[in-house]
Amino acid sequence: MPDESLTVVTDETFAEVVLGAGTPVLVDFWARWCPPCGPMTRVLGELAPEFEGRLLIATLDVDTNPETTLKYRVISMPSLLFFTGGVVTSTIVGARPKSMLRQAMTNALSPYVNS
Repeated sequence: MPDESLTVVTDETFAEVVLGAGTPVLVDFWARWCPPCGPMTRVLGELAPEFEGRLLIATLDVDTNPETTLKYRVISMPSLLFFTGGVVTSTIVGARPKSMLRQAMTNALSPYVNS
């Protein structure tokens, strides 16, 4: 289901890719059985080129990666967690329109724009 413009992370790669990233990261926690997850992932794939090099957009299948899902207490899908410096800075639960996602992604970068 993940778009090829998104970085796929797993329980094994999460710490290195997400927590060790030099840029903010948005992680899309999704499941195949979740009806709104597919459309949300596609929208994130459409937005990815706009944020390339500034915001890493990653995707994690909750069913095949239970450790990370449990660690971050993700119980509803889709859930988007924004990480900066390895720390969760904001969360979005449920489907959202493209314009709202773009604004949330821009907001996640705002500390970097002014520094």
